[in-house]
Amino acid sequence: MTLIKSISGIRGTIGGASGENLTPLDVVKFSSSFASILQKKNGVRNITMAVGRDGRISGSMVQQLVISTLCGMGVDVIDLGLSTTPTVEMEVVRHKAQGGIIITASHNPKEWNALKLLGASGEFISADEGNEVLRLSDTGEYEFAGVTELGTVRKVSDSVKNHIEKILSLPLISAKDISTKNFKIIIDGINSTGGAVISELLRALGVKDITVLNGEPNGDFAHNPEPLPENLAQISKAVIDTNVDLGIVIDPDVDRLAFICEDGTMFGEEYTLVAVADYVLQYTKGTVVSNLSSSRALRDIAEIHGCDYHSSAVGEVNVVAKMKEVNAVLGGEGNGGVICPELHYGRDALVGVALFLTALARRGGTMTAWRNALPQYVISKNKIALSSDTNIDKLLEKVKKHFSSEKINVEDGVRIDFEAARQWVHLRRSNTEPIIRIYAESRTHEEATALALEVATIIQK
Repeated sequence: MTLIKSISGIRGTIGGASGENLTPLDVVKFSSSFASILQKKNGVRNITMAVGRDGRISGSMVQQLVISTLCGMGVDVIDLGLSTTPTVEMEVVRHKAQGGIIITASHNPKEWNALKLLGASGEFISADEGNEVLRLSDTGEYEFAGVTELGTVRKVSDSVKNHIEKILSLPLISAKDISTKNFKIIIDGINSTGGAVISELLRALGVKDITVLNGEPNGDFAHNPEPLPENLAQISKAVIDTNVDLGIVIDPDVDRLAFICEDGTMFGEEYTLVAVADYVLQYTKGTVVSNLSSSRALRDIAEIHGCDYHSSAVGEVNVVAKMKEVNAVLGGEGNGGVICPELHYGRDALVGVALFLTALARRGGTMTAWRNALPQYVISKNKIALSSDTNIDKLLEKVKKHFSSEKINVEDGVRIDFEAARQWVHLRRSNTEPIIRIYAESRTHEEATALALEVATIIQK
């Protein structure tokens, strides 16, 4: 497996040959290169960086390599240990660090791991900075520190507590409203850090009846860690069997969020952001943002509340850039990522849970009733594996030509909007896997699937 290098991080499968997989040598090269860039940017060798990881099997090994390498570069390290992606992002800012590294492959299977790189703002680095990291890792144009300049390591144990306290202080979060509902909740911790972190958040919100499935953070994932319906049979059944109000599903690094309704059906990861926006825009009028592969339902919700909607290219860094450009009050991605700028500019399942539960408590009724009250669309998410000689540009040009009479957006791959039918299809190369994604949305599953199949057939020809 070739290493995948993108704005979503540097990721690969553990083991194998250097340069083809994520090996210890690759970890050292990328960590050194990133540290060197931050040192040059700040004009000093002795900078500070925060490092945290999810619960993956390889996480401890990779974190030790990263911390030792950074110390060897003369960097003082804030060791956050087991953590979440949004927590590390917030800790960079809290400790006035010059950057950070999150060790997680997000939704990828257990064989994978990755380095996600943060700047001083606690946000993912720009494409230009990412390209410079790749260049330096190839050329080796960085120098390690002498013995009197080696960095230090300081362990921090209150980062999650601080994260939760910041969430509770937000004006749209009401622990009082949540506690009065006596919600019964099940969490799928996917054998990473989310089980413990979300449980701690729920207790702070006044929820007492909490059950955790797959709670041990050993990285031996009980199922495919991507929070999609086909991977969530266990929690869906448990919601019904235990008669709880809802289930909460996160990915291994806790930046994606999905819910299970009281009848065991999926609320839909696409509708996490839509539901939260429906709540936020009642109290805070403003613009919302999602990426080009996200549901049209967010646009509809914005219009219902008399607010504006904007889209961006796929990728958190792109969504954040668009949010800043239009001064959005909320943003995110259809994969269950909620970005609340009042807290920080990063996808954050914890703040998503707090906003969602406050909204559910205030509106009353069941999860299914709320879901049925939202604009109704269905997305068909498909992917085609790529060979090494695939000409993606040629494929996209063929699709554009075939649908030349429709509205076409080429900001990120190709998106075709069929406005009259309220349908769209989006093709793009994945930032995280060697595949091309084909997402299609329509009013029904059959229509969305048919549209995706039509495009896939064009490509396969």
